[in-house]
Amino acid sequence: IKAHIEKRFGLPFSPPAARMREYTLAVKAFFDCWQNGSRLDFQGEYYRHTLMTPMFNPGPNPYGVPPILLGALGPMMTQVAGEVADGLIIHPFNSVPFVQDHALPAVRKGLEKSGRREEDFIIQVNAIVITGETDAAYHAAEQSVKGLLGFYASTPAYLPPMDAVGLGDLQPKLNALSKEGKWEQLGDYINNEFLDAFCIRGKPDEIAGKLKKQYGSYADRLAIYAPYAAPDEMWAKIIKELKS
Repeated sequence: IKAHIEKRFGLPFSPPAARMREYTLAVKAFFDCWQNGSRLDFQGEYYRHTLMTPMFNPGPNPYGVPPILLGALGPMMTQVAGEVADGLIIHPFNSVPFVQDHALPAVRKGLEKSGRREEDFIIQVNAIVITGETDAAYHAAEQSVKGLLGFYASTPAYLPPMDAVGLGDLQPKLNALSKEGKWEQLGDYINNEFLDAFCIRGKPDEIAGKLKKQYGSYADRLAIYAPYAAPDEMWAKIIKELKS
């Protein structure tokens, strides 16, 4: 998000996709130097790395070079992930039609550009989950997630996943509230239709099955995003069922 990069982190933003592409290649150059003993000589438009002394060289990783997964939402950044990264981390604010009709096609374009196959690429889905062992716990989880979704939905860059499910008309209203500093009101506009489009929700013993049904056709990895307190034992049962 441009405002966060420039105003929060104090770094230049443009051009984001080109910078990320080059940054990823630079990191891979470091890994190649450490793993294979190649000379570090990365010459890019934005990044240049030519010095690697023994003091700062950890040597080969006995488990191999770690994969690089990129988080992306826009088409250009997602295509960059497909071209130069080892996987895509799909933003928690995602809808199934957006992933299937926009994100995955962009990944395929990047893979085609780099001459790779989908089998060589990791898709990680971050899934927002609403659940609880009691009615009170479920309600608290739902209220927390509504606030989270309202925050995400107020951001113009996150409009595409909303448009993909016909909910884009809400974005300008939420954006206006955010500019007025009324952050606490954003969750009030998130209804059941919105929750169903962007979340997995239900009783704890229903969650694993719903996650498999919704994401099983394209997710290689799954991360549960739950911005609320819940017992570790509950999540352990859900994860065990997911792995079964």
